[in-house]
Amino acid sequence: MTTLSDYLATHAAPNLASTMNTLATASISISHLLSKGALAGIHGEAGGQNIQGETQKKLDVIANDLLLNTLTHNPHCAGVASEELDEISLAHDDGTLLVTFDPLDGSSNIDINMTVGTIFSILPYHNSGQTACEQDFLQKGSQQVAAGYFIYGTSTMLAFTLGAGVVMFSFDPTTQTYVLINDDVKISDTTAEYAINASNYRYWLTPMKRYIDELVAGDMGIRNKDYNMRWVAAMIADVHRILMRGGVFMYPFDTKIEGKAGKLRLMYEANPMSFIIEQAGGASTDAVGRIMDITPTHIHQRVPVVLGARQEVEYVADLHKEHGILADGTAV
Repeated sequence: MTTLSDYLATHAAPNLASTMNTLATASISISHLLSKGALAGIHGEAGGQNIQGETQKKLDVIANDLLLNTLTHNPHCAGVASEELDEISLAHDDGTLLVTFDPLDGSSNIDINMTVGTIFSILPYHNSGQTACEQDFLQKGSQQVAAGYFIYGTSTMLAFTLGAGVVMFSFDPTTQTYVLINDDVKISDTTAEYAINASNYRYWLTPMKRYIDELVAGDMGIRNKDYNMRWVAAMIADVHRILMRGGVFMYPFDTKIEGKAGKLRLMYEANPMSFIIEQAGGASTDAVGRIMDITPTHIHQRVPVVLGARQEVEYVADLHKEHGILADGTAV
């Protein structure tokens, strides 16, 4: 069996391998806490809000602190940015990498014992020897050197890319190690399964309403086949399902909350998941343009997301072009 450490030793530079192993160490601690559930005192709210204005769960804070502590002690990390924190956290001036993470994606699922996970992105640090700043993090997703997620479900798993395909590992609780189970994860260009929060239908742009209407019409409509909808309310779970059996995931622009281009964060969710999906043969856009071509303006920037089966993602973009609007509703 190939362990994560074995794989990284032969496929990643020492600084990247060290950082990935640090993330894995933190994930094991998070997984142990989740397995204990209420017995570990991790259920319920922490009593505060994060920078996104979202109520924090106890494990949001615990997972964030675990990751932050381990990463800032890694000599290869120059800085760390978390979805839960207002500002970046400094690590080592002579580090060569920057790490961003969502410590617990889908944390609203904790109290009902459903799937949650940790998403991470690793970027190069170009100013080694100097103290990192927020501007250093504002790189396009195409600059990522690695990205992935740990998913805590019926078993704990890790999926990631180093830019040469997607690999998947499963955590072995007996040996306390991650073991390789798939070294070439691929998704189909076509699908009959989609994931979207249909309750927001009335707030969507016309192209997205039209697209979902076509899928709902199934074999009685112009698509001439039936589609199934799946929605876990955790991006990490829906993306993992796409990697395992195909599909398309959407959290499009909507008018529900003024001033928010989308719900998902570009640097903590959209970019790392886009990197994984593209490396598995899929596509990822903001409904029109490639997500990983977006230059971030701040570390907590939001963006609409459409990712998964290439044919479906491209069709959504074609509908927006046909209607003459961009992903945010602006006329072309």
